[in-house]
Amino acid sequence: MGISNTSSGEGFILVGFSDWPQLEIVLFVFISIFYSLTLFGNTTIIVLSRLDLRLYTPMYFFLSHLSFLDLCYPTSIVPQLLINLHGLDRTISYTRCVAQLFIFLTLASTECVLLVAMAFDRYVAVCHPLHYTTIMHPGLCQALAMASWLGGFMNSLIQTGLVIAMPLCGHELNHFFCEMPIFLKLACEDTGGTEAKMFVARTIILVFPAAIILSSYAHIGRAVLKVKSMAGCRKAFGTCGSHLLVVSLFYGSGIYTYLQPTHRYSESRGKFVALFYTIITPMLNPLIYTLRNKDVKGAFWKVLERDQDSK
Repeated sequence: MGISNTSSGEGFILVGFSDWPQLEIVLFVFISIFYSLTLFGNTTIIVLSRLDLRLYTPMYFFLSHLSFLDLCYPTSIVPQLLINLHGLDRTISYTRCVAQLFIFLTLASTECVLLVAMAFDRYVAVCHPLHYTTIMHPGLCQALAMASWLGGFMNSLIQTGLVIAMPLCGHELNHFFCEMPIFLKLACEDTGGTEAKMFVARTIILVFPAAIILSSYAHIGRAVLKVKSMAGCRKAFGTCGSHLLVVSLFYGSGIYTYLQPTHRYSESRGKFVALFYTIITPMLNPLIYTLRNKDVKGAFWKVLERDQDSK
């Protein structure tokens, strides 16, 4: 590994939000609440999708994968962030930092691809309802989920490998977790070639999926406009609008962070932007996608009643 000045044994100091000490307590409280809601909401979706036979559908199959991702990748960041905000320990070893980078990139990249599979599922359900069960058969659903995980893993492997190969100077990471643009800021040599390779990988994992999702929802919108029922139109547009809001927050903040040149990347602004895709979106996903759904509400109360009857 080409490490200059920063060796694998020395590690880093995570600056976090120490530049705004008056905000640290406020952020600690809000992030603790958001993370608790994230754990509760996503765990609920996973449990319900396993316990209720009505949720054994392609949509909830993908949603259970999404919930698992939204449990895992904030967990790779938030505990360290809360320790950082509490001021107990701002250091992180080189090995833990690289591991955090790899795990976060794998899980976040997987979600980028998985959201495309979910958009395709909704497109088939709305635009080809008579052929839905034929098209979205279990084999295809499993293949799409596996492709999402494989795509996320490969993207993370490539980008983390490029980081490991870079000589780094300094021990201070001006962020609350080990994120790619911050590593590029510490590079001791010109990173033009490395950034070009990363730009291609990021375009594939961010821009293409976002474009496909927007295209699918455009087709869904046209199909919904043909529905004569105004109540049905309002319900469909309300659901699609909520989905697009979360997708826009996730991809928009990700594209802002990862597709701008390193010399234009602002560490201070980047920290707050990163809160959207590390803290806010994982909390909103279960609320937007499922917890407002009648099937999920029914499954939730059914499980509660079953638990009370067993007592």
